[in-house]
This record gives sequence, C-alpha cells and structure tokens, in this order.
Amino acid sequence: MSDNQNLLAEQRRALILDEVRRRGGVRVNELTRKLNVSDMTVRRDLDALARQGLVEKVHGGAVPVSEPSAHEPGFEAKSGLELSAKEDIAKAAAEMAAPGSAIALAGGTTAFALAQQLLEVPDLTVVTNSVRVADVFYTAQRAAASGGTGARAGAATVVLTGGVRTPSDTLVGPVADAAIRSLHFDVLFLGVHGISVEAGLSTPNLAEAETNRHFVRSARRVVVVADHTKWGTVGLSSFATLDEVDVLVTDAGIPAQTRAEFAELPPELVVAGEQPDDADI
Repeated sequence: MSDNQNLLAEQRRALILDEVRRRGGVRVNELTRKLNVSDMTVRRDLDALARQGLVEKVHGGAVPVSEPSAHEPGFEAKSGLELSAKEDIAKAAAEMAAPGSAIALAGGTTAFALAQQLLEVPDLTVVTNSVRVADVFYTAQRAAASGGTGARAGAATVVLTGGVRTPSDTLVGPVADAAIRSLHFDVLFLGVHGISVEAGLSTPNLAEAETNRHFVRSARRVVVVADHTKWGTVGLSSFATLDEVDVLVTDAGIPAQTRAEFAELPPELVVAGEQPDDADI
C-alpha cells in the first residue's frame, strides 16, 4: 500500500490523536484503512505521539493517556492541538462581542485564537489575565504604529490583570483576583481545562480556579469556548456550575450523546463550523 501523500505527518497525527480521544482507543489496522497509509507509517505516528505523552501504545494500537487531575499542560503543549476546531470556535464566539463593549478574556489556547478574531471588533475594552492574549493586541497595535499611521482607529484598550504566571501563561492569585473583583464585564469569554455535567467547569490549578470564579462573578454574560476534547474531562478544582454559563461554544466533533445531555441543561449550545443540516444527523 502506498502512503497517502495528501496529508502532512502533523495533520495525520492530529487525526490519529482525535480518533484515539474520541473513541477511547484505536487499532493500527483501523488507522491504515481510514488514512490509506501503510502499517509502518501508522506505527511511526503512534511512536511520535507516545513520545509526546499524548497517547499510550498498547498491543495492536493505542489508547488515551490518563492524566492526573492536577496535571497542567503548558501553553506550547496545547497550542498545536485541534487547530481547525479552535478557529471555528473563535469565529463563532467573536460574533458575540459587540463593538464598544467591555469584555474579559481568560487564558488558554482557544482564548488565544479568539483574541485574533477580536482584532476587527472596534472600540473594545479587553481585560485579560493571559500574557499570550494581551500580546496579540499589543502586537497588532505596534504593527499599525510602525506603518506610520499610529494605532488603528477603534483598536482595543487592553488591561492585563497582573499576578503569578501559570504553565499556561495566565496570571492568577491575589493580585489578579483583586483587579477582577473591581471590574464589571459585559461578556466573559472563558476557555477551560474540562467540562462535565457533574463537575461543571474545572481546572488542575487551584489558584486559577479562584481567579476564574472572580471572572464569572464579575460578568453579566458568560461564554465558554471549548473544543470537543474538553467534554468529560475533570480537573482538580471546579470553579463554576453549568447553571452559571450562558453559552457554550464548541465544535462539530462533539459526540451525539454529549449533545443530547446538554440539550436538557440551561446553557445555550453553539456548535461552530457545523452546516445547518448537520444538526439533524
């Protein structure tokens, strides 16, 4: 069998990782048929994913790695995962930011993708505890200024909370909490480590959980942005129930069973990147 040359190794491995997480495990022969590649190629891909700590190899295939509830992956480790899903989610969520509004944007790679979409929304006031998110806006302002025209009209005003930096490049702790408590937001856009019906929204970082609680309390409207791999994941500390969430924005990879569960819950579910007819499938 000749290898499928239409997929780069990174794309193929992302597809394999998604399949492992979605199904709870896959066999090598299933992947060779699905991807139209050789047995050796699949095994090399699984070796690469196992070295990154993303899957665990078993006889004949691979299963997801069971992470401890207190394990907190860094920003770089998460930044290359589910890229198309995060882009779809970011585009859908950006439509919920009204020009001239005051928004809060918490940390994470999905929030980072959303920040790039928000650059075109005029006159925002953005409060964030994410160093990466703040840098998106600062970089855009510097680029505009270097063109000789100054910062573009309607560019966002950005407030970075301060605090102690986490592995995911968010600022947490008493300084961040005090800054957030003194403010009021029209909308909070919140990325999460995990979502479940029982545990609600959770994170492996205790200090980040407390900072997120203050974000939620200070917002009139809470919009959670999370790709389908976050569903069913539970971190060490819960910081909000699903009753406290107004909108959940996810991607079309969300399992049908999960979709059915959330149909009975208070938050509005927005499935980004889904064609209108897909909802009935």
